[in-house]
Amino acid sequence: MRTFITDKFLLFGPAVLSGILLVFCFPKFNLFPLAWIALTPFLVSLLNKKPSEAFRAGFFMGIPYFFGTLYWIYHSINHYGNIPFIPSLAIVFLLCMYLSLYTGVFAVLFSLKIVSTRLPALFIAPVLWVTLEFIRSYALTGFPWSSIGYSQYRFLHAIQFADITGIYGVSFLVVAVNGAVADFFIIKKRLRAMPLFSLSQTITGALLLFVFIIAVFIYGFWRLTENRPGKPIRVSVIQGNIEQDRKWNIAYQREVFDTYKDLSLTASTMSPSLIVWPETAVPFYFNYDMAFTQELIDFQQTLKTYLLFGSILIKEPPATGRHSTAPFDKNLLTNSAVLLEPGGKPSFIYDKIHLVPFGEYVPLRKVLFFVNKLVVGIGDYVPGEHYIRAATSYGSFGVFICYEIIFPGLVRKFYSRGGDFMVTITNDAWFGNTAGPYQHFSMAVFRAVETRKPVIRAANTGISGFIDSNGKILRTTPLFQKTAMTLDVMTDAKRSFYSRYGDLFSYLCIVITVLLLINVSRR
Repeated sequence: MRTFITDKFLLFGPAVLSGILLVFCFPKFNLFPLAWIALTPFLVSLLNKKPSEAFRAGFFMGIPYFFGTLYWIYHSINHYGNIPFIPSLAIVFLLCMYLSLYTGVFAVLFSLKIVSTRLPALFIAPVLWVTLEFIRSYALTGFPWSSIGYSQYRFLHAIQFADITGIYGVSFLVVAVNGAVADFFIIKKRLRAMPLFSLSQTITGALLLFVFIIAVFIYGFWRLTENRPGKPIRVSVIQGNIEQDRKWNIAYQREVFDTYKDLSLTASTMSPSLIVWPETAVPFYFNYDMAFTQELIDFQQTLKTYLLFGSILIKEPPATGRHSTAPFDKNLLTNSAVLLEPGGKPSFIYDKIHLVPFGEYVPLRKVLFFVNKLVVGIGDYVPGEHYIRAATSYGSFGVFICYEIIFPGLVRKFYSRGGDFMVTITNDAWFGNTAGPYQHFSMAVFRAVETRKPVIRAANTGISGFIDSNGKILRTTPLFQKTAMTLDVMTDAKRSFYSRYGDLFSYLCIVITVLLLINVSRR
């Protein structure tokens, strides 16, 4: 029995170790330098493994990696979905098992390629990893959370080239360095198995990687020190800190509304050009509950500035009229952002495009008719369809609601033809005091770098804050604090390579992966 356990530990222990190490690279731990070597034990252990063993190793690596970075999902399911603690953890574990299929496939492909070619691991590993990360970002509505590149959000000199490659280029670099370290150990085994094995490709690959790293840091230093055209805009973000179970409780409707009004009046003394409230900040349906709607417009006129707020909208009120309190069709709800001009007139309405599956709607509702949403809500939402920006006298901006900010391909569509800054509004009260809000905020750093647009973030319970167009975090609020924060932000009208052309780097990795697979199948 002891021998069996020892054999299994030697077989899969390095993979599990890598998965655990990766957890410490992300918020709240933020040991981001660890990411540059964390995958090395896993990569080295894949040499000479059978495909079935390699898949299991990748799967066992993914379980601690994803569960350790995504455990916080249980909080919303447990606290607001009325699902007991153990079943809520089981649901998260099932999600992690699905995500671990990607690392399992990676392990199989890597193990096959490393023994069938003379190419070094520092080339094979990042190409395969980026391909699978990219697929994971889009497959089954997409879930790019925990991409390894996000661990480097504080390493500003190393991530500036994301304005060319997107987040996937940073993932490529991190995995390539892991592959180079792994090559140091793998080469000894390769020479032992093939005495005539040539070191030229490994040495050449290491030199090219070294040159690439030097180029990345030179580019990063240049981007961080260059002066780009822009103009300052003073913005206030309002953090109401409204408890999730009070948000739609009719007994607290007045209290919630007054909280945002009072904080905004305080912020208005700083003369901001724009005041931003979080996702679904108003505790009523704008343009449907007419008494509250008119009160908000009247209040807006006293502020004498633009006001952006999140609201649930009813796109087609019932025939009984706008003033009716009769039940409405829940399938006509949108999670939206509304911009009011200083005179109180709505000048911009954006409907959230990428909805949260099983949170804001149930995918394949006709097939999964027996499945309900995992959190209690007021109904299913319908997605928006238009990639639009708000136009103002101080610049244009896109608004991203909740986890839309984690999708680089979606965000860049708003800036492919211009734009000056971006606003993201969210309600991270669902996640409690876990790593979730910290991870969510950190991912916005990469949207700033990719598009070269400063980010203004308003969150119900935090973290609210400001990020400049280089990804530098300028100021943040603590979690669970009722506050208003005002800052002058420099807009950036520059169109980045990534904004113009998108994920060309990722497509290149996919093409190379296909060529590698064709070569494997021929062998």
